[in-house]
Amino acid sequence: MVTVAPGADVSDAARIGEGTKIWHLAQVREDAVLGENCIVGRGAYVGTGVKIGDNVKIQNYALVYEPAVLDDGVFIGPAVVLTNDTYPRSVNPDGSLKSAHDWEPVGVTIREGASIGARAVCIAPATIGRWATVAAGAVVTKDVPDFALVAGVPARRIAWVGKSGEPLVREGDHWVCQRTREKYIEEDETLREVDA
Repeated sequence: MVTVAPGADVSDAARIGEGTKIWHLAQVREDAVLGENCIVGRGAYVGTGVKIGDNVKIQNYALVYEPAVLDDGVFIGPAVVLTNDTYPRSVNPDGSLKSAHDWEPVGVTIREGASIGARAVCIAPATIGRWATVAAGAVVTKDVPDFALVAGVPARRIAWVGKSGEPLVREGDHWVCQRTREKYIEEDETLREVDA
């Protein structure tokens, strides 16, 4: 069963998965696809054709502009903005108002399990890697590797995080999650899981 709160604006052309909840004042545009068990918070915006996997949380007043892609298990914090225009202008060089045909939208892709903190801005085109974390208030201007914790303006990697979201601790040749004991190896500024 899908739950749509009174006052939400959900296009009939959007596809909404079972168990998904869309709260008051949220807008979900045409051809957006939301997976199962998602939450779209109050006042959030999901643009035309945006693709969202299962178990995704989009918190209050977040703006997810097309053609964003959010994989399963992604968390979007309050007031996050995922942009879609590399060179934004209201008008063309001749002064005429731009229309949808006057620019090419580019998107932000967020991979499985990644989290974007409150009021962060991700400037397209960018890919946020699997299980990465973008700190609150950060401005992402380039791709973020899997398992990276990035912060600042512009965002830079300040640590590695595991699937629990907690910072990893160096133990010998490995990075280790203190909660799950999962191990990772760092190679060439990237992190990969060690097979159990």
